[in-house]
Amino acid sequence: MSFEADIGEMVGDEREQVIALWSRCGLTRPWNDPEADMALAEASENATVLVARADGRIVGAAMTGHDGHRGALYYLGVDPDCRRGGIGKALVRAAEVWCKTRGAPKLNLLVRNENQAVLAFYAALGYLPTNSISLYRTLDPERAESERAEKVAWMAAHG
Repeated sequence: MSFEADIGEMVGDEREQVIALWSRCGLTRPWNDPEADMALAEASENATVLVARADGRIVGAAMTGHDGHRGALYYLGVDPDCRRGGIGKALVRAAEVWCKTRGAPKLNLLVRNENQAVLAFYAALGYLPTNSISLYRTLDPERAESERAEKVAWMAAHG
């Protein structure tokens, strides 16, 4: 089944709908605040939230941006009732165009190892593993401690 969706940048009154969609899609985690991430994207000329709209509602959304060297794609989610209709692919292509027009020659994204269906989705679109390991460090010591606790609790609940 194919869905016709218009893709454009998010407007302010769509924030809560986008976050609700990302939550329904299982993209959010207690240690990653989508509201704060969205605020960072909105405050930067180097990032945006792209929204797929169909039949008067939001059916997909993704955050994209670039650091001047590489583009990045985050929070790609499609309404579970609208999956396998081309919306995810259209959002990926829109993010690629958005980054390319701003001079980013590559687009990076992160997928959790256990999410094999999403890995297959991106492989079908031509994305390749980097043979790299993604590392991070939380720069605020207080937040780092709370994140560690949240991750332990989340893993215990979701295994």
